[in-house]
Amino acid sequence: MDELNIRDQRPIDLLLSRRSVVANLMEGPAPSAEDLREILEAGMRVPDHGRLVPWRFLLIRGDARHALGQVIGEAFRRDNPEVEEKRVELERKRLARAPVVVAVVSQVDKEAKIPEWEQVLSAGAACQNLLVAALSLGFAAQWLTEWYAYEPLLLNALGVRGDDRIAGFLYIGNAAPLGDRARPEYEDVVSEWTPP
Repeated sequence: MDELNIRDQRPIDLLLSRRSVVANLMEGPAPSAEDLREILEAGMRVPDHGRLVPWRFLLIRGDARHALGQVIGEAFRRDNPEVEEKRVELERKRLARAPVVVAVVSQVDKEAKIPEWEQVLSAGAACQNLLVAALSLGFAAQWLTEWYAYEPLLLNALGVRGDDRIAGFLYIGNAAPLGDRARPEYEDVVSEWTPP
């Protein structure tokens, strides 16, 4: 598919043509408040065994992207004291690549009877729903979990505590249409189990 505007497609066509757009290629405008609410509400419509809601969404936009970028730059410089300033500046700009970034925080309830793995998968499903919802509204989107998702300084700045984790950062904006990348062959990834 060559266009991002896919509102008139059948849902299966959207899934069969879904592709991420590299965050570096994104620009404004950001989704409207109404579009962003729809994207986030779609992110909440995921399998959630036990109705635990084991995830939260943090919106990072406007000047907040740059403020958090300073934290990323500080952490990068601390871990790489010999690095050139231009590389630190690149790290500072990570969250400014798109007009809106949604941090999906996985919050496992260890006291619940629901296995931890199922709760983590629910957070991953939330990321995927956010991604597909943004694309379905004609926006460019990419799900990234880069080094700073595990960085204590960033986690602290975001208020991510204890065993909570960043499941991903969803970058949302606009971009020119792109071609698709190579995908796996059906026969290489699908097999049928039969009893012995």
